[in-house]
Amino acid sequence: MKPTHSYKGPSFVSREDLSQIRSPEALRAKRVEMQRELAEAGTGLDILGRNASINDMHDRLMKHAVELCEREMGEAGFGPPPVSYAFVVFGSAGRQEQTLWSDQDNGLILSDAEHIDKEAYFEEFGRRLTDILEAAGYEKCEGKVMCSEPRWRRTSSEWTKQLEEWRSDLSWEPVRYLIIASDLRLIAGDAGLAGKWRRDFYDGVRGNAALHAAILRNTVRHKKTLNVLGQVVTERFGDHAGDFDVKYGMYIPLVNAARFFAIQHDVEESSTLKRLERLIQFEAASLPLLEPTYEAFRTALRLRGLTEATEREGLLESSGYLLSDELKKKEQFYELRDGLILVRKLHRVLQRQLRFAERRRA
Repeated sequence: MKPTHSYKGPSFVSREDLSQIRSPEALRAKRVEMQRELAEAGTGLDILGRNASINDMHDRLMKHAVELCEREMGEAGFGPPPVSYAFVVFGSAGRQEQTLWSDQDNGLILSDAEHIDKEAYFEEFGRRLTDILEAAGYEKCEGKVMCSEPRWRRTSSEWTKQLEEWRSDLSWEPVRYLIIASDLRLIAGDAGLAGKWRRDFYDGVRGNAALHAAILRNTVRHKKTLNVLGQVVTERFGDHAGDFDVKYGMYIPLVNAARFFAIQHDVEESSTLKRLERLIQFEAASLPLLEPTYEAFRTALRLRGLTEATEREGLLESSGYLLSDELKKKEQFYELRDGLILVRKLHRVLQRQLRFAERRRA
């Protein structure tokens, strides 16, 4: 069975011009309006259409935030950008898998061109841009993966050196940074800078067996979701007793597995769906495993949209949990259980690969 290809149709969200929005507050109001529009249309879109529309909304809002930041910098006396740059995103934004609620995971790639004001300009630019995005409803990343942080704001040559350093140190944290970076996607600015970054990244990981094993060690850790009898494991204590953690119990393990297979088989995509499509197309791994993984991931995207959500000042926030009432719906429960059985199969395959890789290194 061939997978249904990622949605390529028009976005549901209206394509009105955002150029008249001149403040972060107005951008936030527009986001609330667009979010409401999508929420009301939710039942009329299949999961791929809904996912595409939500991510198109976020892309447009973030791109306009960059434009607002450039304007604000000019009005504050800093002038236009002294050199070209690329504003990029990581995490679910990089993979085009954001929900209606979303926080920040972003960075900057700066041109190597020399300019006396470059460092001071982009230090201020990164700080202001993350503030604008926060005002527009994108909470700052707790892990500080943001362009306001020096680690995620570098010149092209500095990024090349940084990627090399992360590849050469196979301890947990550098490998985690490399995994985060692998989901990079351009939102605004110089596409050439983002293109060079991606070439540097993939040239460095291609055929690197030791690095693949290190990435795999990070990948195989995930939350237990089925007990020995094959029953779904829900939260035992606290506010979410009886609920199921969709994000870390199903979605993230599928993301991690697809990412690892993509890196292992030289698939240069950031979207999980596109990674799986290419892997199936190239018959890079077992088709009986990959095709169900594709369908399970579609289910994970749908279930993420059904998790408990609350509204605060017009914007949605989610706990990431599927409530016990939703688990009582038989069809939904069986879809979840089938997806978790697939997650367990993937986990076992990856564990075997890791044991084999470690025996080779011994």
